[in-house]
Amino acid sequence: MANKPSDGPVEAFRQVTAAAMRAVAHEPELQVTFAPEPAAIRGNDVRLPVPSRELAREEVAIIRGEADAMSLRLRFHDEGLHRKRAPSGAMARQIFNAVEQARCEARGARRMSGTAANLSAAIEERCRTQGFARVTEKESAPLVEVVGLLAREAFAGQSVPQSARKMVDLWRPWIEAKAGNDLSQLAERVDDQASFADLARRLIEDLELGEADAAESEADDNQGQGQDNQDQAQQGTQGEADQDSADEAMSGESREDAGEEGAEGAAEDAEGEDGMGMGEDGPERPGRRWRPQNDWSGQNAEPSYKAFTKEFDEVVEAEALCDAEELARLRLHLDQQLGHLQAIIGRLANRLQRRLLAKQNRSWEFDLEEGLLDAARLSRVVTTPAYPLSYKRERDTDFRDTVVALLIDNSGSMRGRPITVAAMSADILARTLERCGVKVEILGFTTRAWKGGQSRERWLAAGKPAAPGRLNDLRHIVYKPADAPWRRARRSLGLMLREGLLKENIDGEALLWAHERLLPRTEKRKILMVISDGAPVDDSTLSVNPGNYLEKHLREVIEYIETRSPVELTAIGIGHDVTRYYRRAVTIVDAEQLGGTMMEKLAELFDETAEEPRRGKRRAG
Repeated sequence: MANKPSDGPVEAFRQVTAAAMRAVAHEPELQVTFAPEPAAIRGNDVRLPVPSRELAREEVAIIRGEADAMSLRLRFHDEGLHRKRAPSGAMARQIFNAVEQARCEARGARRMSGTAANLSAAIEERCRTQGFARVTEKESAPLVEVVGLLAREAFAGQSVPQSARKMVDLWRPWIEAKAGNDLSQLAERVDDQASFADLARRLIEDLELGEADAAESEADDNQGQGQDNQDQAQQGTQGEADQDSADEAMSGESREDAGEEGAEGAAEDAEGEDGMGMGEDGPERPGRRWRPQNDWSGQNAEPSYKAFTKEFDEVVEAEALCDAEELARLRLHLDQQLGHLQAIIGRLANRLQRRLLAKQNRSWEFDLEEGLLDAARLSRVVTTPAYPLSYKRERDTDFRDTVVALLIDNSGSMRGRPITVAAMSADILARTLERCGVKVEILGFTTRAWKGGQSRERWLAAGKPAAPGRLNDLRHIVYKPADAPWRRARRSLGLMLREGLLKENIDGEALLWAHERLLPRTEKRKILMVISDGAPVDDSTLSVNPGNYLEKHLREVIEYIETRSPVELTAIGIGHDVTRYYRRAVTIVDAEQLGGTMMEKLAELFDETAEEPRRGKRRAG
């Protein structure tokens, strides 16, 4: 069916913009969508703001500028090289990202005048919406933004936007005195990312940010060598950057790998966005991954939780545990089961989607001096006509980019209806949140064997030393990575129904694994939902350790995540009271309640975030 005439120009603009992005980026498979959200890019998926029906000239230039900025980054940016050369400190890393983005944009602006004009329009709009024109003091001016704008000026020869000029001038004399020569040299290297990255690190050092990074890396290495040697410290920073996850301004192609490394303990120093993972009063510093102090650090008088050996543990993709033919059969069985609950959970999923999309679009500010008359305040208008705060105004909501991880207990006690409903609910939730632009990761945890595997055999061969710790082989399963679309991971969810997969459960280490996969991600909000039907149980481990060994460790991990982590933790217990472990939890009696409960708990989490600023405004009034 043909588009309505009023929709014709808008649809044509979308198609032309998407085609132009693919051409500039040299990415014919680039997926471009339009949504009422800020522009974003992850891998080969790009999101642009929805154009209005009027298609004003200024709006067209701004959207094209956002599109050009992302296209140029895709074309001229090497993410692997960038991560290897990136510094570790939060501020230093942000500046490194800003000048790299300016480099990519400069390569396009130098060659194409239309692209230069589009980029200028987009940057002018960003500066205006962030209120840079109101910055009058140097301490209030964000240094990262100032350096990025000066880099753009030096690389592409384009002046600083009018709305940010006063802010930039507050810092310009100091930056030019410290690193003016570095900016000039960087402008000559925009075509060579490797040498550009080396010069960018020197610029950061000249801005007096490099020494902190070097010292931090040196402390993290904790090897007691070269503490007075600047070069060794810089090499430590370089090594740490190799483990760093993808940064806020760059593509997210390596996020999954960063999460895998965190799960295996190989990336203890990987960072989250803007240094998240930093405690205000603890030993953590920007760029350090958190660890429970009372866990396996060895600093306690009490014995630490430990594994006798981790040699036989595995983190495995679901498809690697089953051949393609059996996986297809299991998925067909899951689809048949979905038919029974599709109508019920489908309605709940649609309700959640409407609530999330409503939060992304708009909200109201109350108790204002001008705007629309608030109907709830009509009595006040009559009784106290001179009272000014009786108006309201609609505004866009700052809907934070979100990732949700579902960690599902794959123990033997989940066999039957509970694991089937868990798989169905996870499947529907993933599809629902994906439509709302929320990334979903689906994980499972169990062991490779009953009553101890190769770990126990190794312990027996060693003569049964006392207090051996965990004596089973972990199996952590990735059913759906956060960055994989549902259509690619749908078959993997059927694996939960496979006979023989479900064995024992060691919840504490599984919780840490899922948590550490979330930490390096760049989303502003991270939610971890645990679905379990009982306390951690592993007969082999509990037979030679204290009876509360696994449960004590689980409580320590939960306490650490709930009190010191940016990850929001919630749990659903199936026939088991998990509220004694988790602060935010609910227990259901029947597995059939799981789908609806998952939807409601997520809706509550988003409602809490949306209500906080509103409650603050009402209290202020």
